[in-house]
Amino acid sequence: MTAEDPQFIFFIRNIIWSALARKIGFKNINFESDYDFALSFSGNDRDLAEKIFSGLVENEFSVFYDKNEQHRIIAENIEDYLGPIYKSQAKYVVCLLSSTYPTRIWAKFESEQFKNRFGEHSVIPIMFKDAPLGMFDETSKIGGFVFDPSIDVDPQANTIVSVLTKKMAE
Repeated sequence: MTAEDPQFIFFIRNIIWSALARKIGFKNINFESDYDFALSFSGNDRDLAEKIFSGLVENEFSVFYDKNEQHRIIAENIEDYLGPIYKSQAKYVVCLLSSTYPTRIWAKFESEQFKNRFGEHSVIPIMFKDAPLGMFDETSKIGGFVFDPSIDVDPQANTIVSVLTKKMAE
């Protein structure tokens, strides 16, 4: 495609795309990162991860959730594929820190990728109430959520999604 009108070229180059997207009806759009959120969790905590994923997608956020991206991961080197997502391609990493999180190979790999992002204010921990104290020393200093697996998941997941939505609106 070519454009020969210099005024049109000037117009296209100077559009504020995020403002245009909001003006035509998109609630949230992010041009800086591939994903607004990346979820990191132990497979045992998939129920909560699924609810958070669904809530964020309903609010028009782009979310990296492994189950939703299997068609892209298949036949790829998984470490090469996942590494950049947790290192920099997601604006925020939401990590579900249950007692099983540190025992899972992929959770360990993911946490190694995003551990340097704590100083960037881009890691949001969800501390499980039944996880032993001191298990996640660094994350206890970061504002996040406390999740109680002994009570109903839905209202807690809705609260998490609501707060994350407000965080992105800033």
